Amino acid sequence: MTYYETYENLPEEVRGAVIVIGNFDGVHLGHRALLERARTLAKKQGKKVGVLTFEPHPRELFRADEPFRRITPKDLKVELLHQYGADVVFSLPFDWNFASQPPQDFVQQILIDGLAASHIVIGYDFQFGQLRKGGIDTIRDAGLDVTVIKKVSGSKATGEISSSHIRKRLQDGQIEEARAILGWPWEVRGEIIYGDQRGRELGYPTANMGMGDAVHPAYGVYACRAKIEGEKYWYHGVANIGIRPMFKVDSALVETYIFDFDRDIYGKTLRVRPVKRLRGEAKFDSLKELVSQIGDDCIEARNILSKI
Repeated sequence: MTYYETYENLPEEVRGAVIVIGNFDGVHLGHRALLERARTLAKKQGKKVGVLTFEPHPRELFRADEPFRRITPKDLKVELLHQYGADVVFSLPFDWNFASQPPQDFVQQILIDGLAASHIVIGYDFQFGQLRKGGIDTIRDAGLDVTVIKKVSGSKATGEISSSHIRKRLQDGQIEEARAILGWPWEVRGEIIYGDQRGRELGYPTANMGMGDAVHPAYGVYACRAKIEGEKYWYHGVANIGIRPMFKVDSALVETYIFDFDRDIYGKTLRVRPVKRLRGEAKFDSLKELVSQIGDDCIEARNILSKI
């Protein structure tokens, strides 16, 4: 994985690439169309494919008063970009100085002087620079070749292919629909932390982790697959995502009960892929009722997961 957080003083072997530009939150099917076109152009020209992206997401700067949750936090985004065709990722710090630069400076200093881009691939609605005054013509006027990708249309099943639409599907608990638009199984990952041991007391010990800056799917119980970072096997289980009404916590947790598993994995990174939402969170009248429901959830989850 080749990754840089600067456009200055780059080694010659990563300069001269076909450059794809965007925020890429989700690395969804629309983003993949950009990467596929860049890969085709790069192969013809004998070049690498480079992705130019920005951190944090511009919305976090421009709308700092509104909490923003990522479909793909930074590390996952970079991983997926490489998986789907990028040879090198340039992730530039996005602050007010960067956002306020004249569009012509962005093109000259970054695309030409810094990256020595051989070709630019962008979406039809790409804008950049101070007050978003830069666009396709700004790049072409500087003498760079530009390929513009039209909006990728979704099917009746997927609907609109966009990051905002995917985020809405996740927030509604529509995991399967979100996965269809993404083109990959959405996941949340984080370090396994110590909890209050409630699950163990109830007979269902869980691996707990925070949500970080990932988008919060609809709170509830999900059939899921889980993988310990660095290992190959995907386990089956159920995950409660939310604040646990009976034992309320201040911020949302992902609490994953892994079937047929008994190992100490505190401190390791867990990847959890919700497959289907079984039910919403609920407050039960007694612990006995809660334990009974968890048992039913596990039976339903095993049935769902046995078919995938």
